[in-house]
Amino acid sequence: MRVLPTALAASALAAAPLLAASALAAQDFATDDPVIIGMWNEGMTDENSQVESLAQVLLDSIGPRLTGSPALAAAQDWVTKTYAEWGIETELEEYGTWMGWTRGITHIDLVEPRIRTLNGMMLSWSPGTDGPLTAEVVAMPSGLSSRADFDTWVAGVEGKFVAYSLPEISCRAPESWEEYGTPESRERLAARREAERNAWIETIRAVGSQGAIYQAIQDAGAVGVLTGRWSNGWGANKVFSSPTDQIPGIHLSCEDYGLVHRLATNDQGPVIRLHAESSFTGEEIPQYNLIGTIPGTELPNEYVLLTAHLDSWDGGSGATDNGSGTIMMMEAMRLLRAHYPNPRRTIIVAHWGAEEQGLIGSGAWAHDHPEVVDNLQAAFNQDNGTWRIDFIRMQGFLGAGEHFGRWFSQIPAAITQHIELDIPGIPETGGSDHMSFICHQAAGFRLQSNYPDYRQYTWHTDIDTWDKLVFDDLRNNATLAAMLAYLASEDPVRMETRPRQLDGLTWPSCRPPRRSMSGN
Repeated sequence: MRVLPTALAASALAAAPLLAASALAAQDFATDDPVIIGMWNEGMTDENSQVESLAQVLLDSIGPRLTGSPALAAAQDWVTKTYAEWGIETELEEYGTWMGWTRGITHIDLVEPRIRTLNGMMLSWSPGTDGPLTAEVVAMPSGLSSRADFDTWVAGVEGKFVAYSLPEISCRAPESWEEYGTPESRERLAARREAERNAWIETIRAVGSQGAIYQAIQDAGAVGVLTGRWSNGWGANKVFSSPTDQIPGIHLSCEDYGLVHRLATNDQGPVIRLHAESSFTGEEIPQYNLIGTIPGTELPNEYVLLTAHLDSWDGGSGATDNGSGTIMMMEAMRLLRAHYPNPRRTIIVAHWGAEEQGLIGSGAWAHDHPEVVDNLQAAFNQDNGTWRIDFIRMQGFLGAGEHFGRWFSQIPAAITQHIELDIPGIPETGGSDHMSFICHQAAGFRLQSNYPDYRQYTWHTDIDTWDKLVFDDLRNNATLAAMLAYLASEDPVRMETRPRQLDGLTWPSCRPPRRSMSGN
């Protein structure tokens, strides 16, 4: 059953006007709790909130925080220093290792049959070039029917760049096609896309696997691989890790990849010049979770967690994935330290590492700290975008709805009126770091904002940058997190985590934590 907070405690959630730039008096709330009022007055006002200044440093100055990169280490140093200024103790806890890698410049030009500087970048953990490299581009053909056909084709790629991905027919966003395209043109586009994708899938199956194809291209002497992975939105492209470890892996934008691929398939002799710089440490280096603590006074061995991952992909600035979550939890801890410095239960903030590689940091920490997992009151995780929190699933914990109802009755309706609670819900099976606790049947919750917009435009894309944040919503979300941590800490009742029983429902299981890039 999904219910709005007003259905949980209608009498308690009296409407309160949202005055983002001015303080509210106690009578504007459904509660006269000075902690709640203090958090609101500081967290929701422009002059007192620090979310914008924190985000500017993290996203503009430090930038993306790829696992194993110096930028992630710099971000951890900055977060540590910031917490120290606020009087919050922190420590870096090693969970494993990862290959150290530093991104340098990437510059890509089409030089034949015409001049154009291309929009693209080297993929993560890619080798670079030894200075500028100029070579012809060939495209892997669709329609190969066997490994023998592929072997015949790949023998001719020596000294060339290989355009591997299937190009998009149109780089117009789906919403533009829906609004402006005729039904007939939309149907033709959909039919052509389906036919081309099916033919491409059959080609891959006939050859063997993508991994085998990339290895064969390297072994045949290609000088680089070009890929394109559009995110179905204007100017948005997914940027992940390099498929090759011996030659550069380069991502091109939807438009420019299509250009180069069409030139190659039409025998018009595309030639590109690539200058890409990167460096490896040559060995795996230690990786850390950053943990901050405000010790509990009455129940120090019971815990409330605020969590967000600090690492990111590095196609953009890692703004909404997960700079926004990082800043949200930092600001929440600042509000807690200022207005609730002596919590009943211990409050921990965790800035995880290597979430993007499979919840590695949080999974390892949960495995290594059973004393926290077994005595967890609640963990609140945020990891998707910038819009205000609008949905929280109870994850199938039968006792969770009662607690959230009690907490929401004390939080201003200006915040809770936007939030839908899914009670009792079902446990998720993936997604983010709250899963590292749910699999232990511990109370982990995702504070979720609008997902489709995030998924289309900023999730793992090259436009996930500072300008995509909405700071009114980030202030709202940080204040919500601080209030939830406070109320969960003060709650006289331990959270019951008896799971919902449904036919066919299997509770998520915990995987052994991965400790290195090699998977050990």
